[in-house]
Amino acid sequence: PQGGGDFSDFEIGRAVVYMTNKAGGKLAEPAPPVAGASAPATTAAASEPAPTMAAASSPAAAPPPTAAASAATTVAVAATTTPTPAAPTGAPPALYTQICGACHVAGLAGAPKFGDKAAWAPRIAQGVDTLTAHVIAGKGAMPPKGGSNASEAEIKAVVEYMVAAAR
Repeated sequence: PQGGGDFSDFEIGRAVVYMTNKAGGKLAEPAPPVAGASAPATTAAASEPAPTMAAASSPAAAPPPTAAASAATTVAVAATTTPTPAAPTGAPPALYTQICGACHVAGLAGAPKFGDKAAWAPRIAQGVDTLTAHVIAGKGAMPPKGGSNASEAEIKAVVEYMVAAAR
């Protein structure tokens, strides 16, 4: 259970979305839990059938999470109802949606959160070219090119998108 760890439904959901998207899926990141909200249970009742992607493909067809809802149901509902935040410059580049958002939406491993002006200010002061060079080379926990095979132009477009969201 839980890959041998003690993870929250949100962490499990992010892992499911990440793996699904790496396999060609197009799921959106689940929303972080709201402070003070009660989280659904991490295990489903044995008699409860597993949710299908078809049932979760429309927000109206997906039932709201209950105390016995599984993490997969929570992910499916969140993935269909929670859009990726959009910067003032428009829709996110595909590279951001597929790779970068995995860490920058929740601030994993010290990544500055998308749109967090305070966290991004010292980085923005370095300039877009320096930020782009950091992404290409890798920095801290972020692997070179964020673990992608993106071109320098694609990476620069994502850096500009993320900088615009934090101004």
